[in-house]
Amino acid sequence: MPVLRDDNDLKRALQSCRTICVVGISPDPYKPSYFVSDALLRRGFKLYFVNPNYEGRTILGERVYASIRDIPDKIDIVDVFRRPSAVPSLAEEAKEKGFEVFWMQPGTESPETIKKLDKEGYKVVAGRCAKIESARLL
Repeated sequence: MPVLRDDNDLKRALQSCRTICVVGISPDPYKPSYFVSDALLRRGFKLYFVNPNYEGRTILGERVYASIRDIPDKIDIVDVFRRPSAVPSLAEEAKEKGFEVFWMQPGTESPETIKKLDKEGYKVVAGRCAKIESARLL
C-alpha cells in the first residue's frame, strides 16, 4: 500500500531511508522547516535543502540548492514544506530525480498529488510531521 498510514510502514520507511531532501527550507529557526530539519540532522539523517530564494547559502551547515534536480546524490525521502498548490510540480520534479518516499508535512497535502503518486505506485506520507514520527517510531 503506497500511502503509508500504519506505524510499522512509517517506521520501516524511516529506518530504510538515510537521505532527506527538505523542500522549502527557511533560515528562520522559528519556521517548521528549520526546526524539523534540525531534529532530523540530530537523528543522523543526511539532509539536502531546496529553496531557490536561498540557493548557494548554508542553513544548518548544509548547502541550499535551487531545485530537487540540482542535488548531486540519491534522495530517499522528499520532505515538503510548501503550500499545496506547489506540490504537484514538486512531485513531478521528484519523479525525474528519483526517490523512495514523498512526504507532505501537515498543511502541505495535495489530494490530487496523493492520488496520482499512489496510483503510480509511489510511497506517500501525508499530513504527518517527520520530526514527530521519527522521534516516536525510531
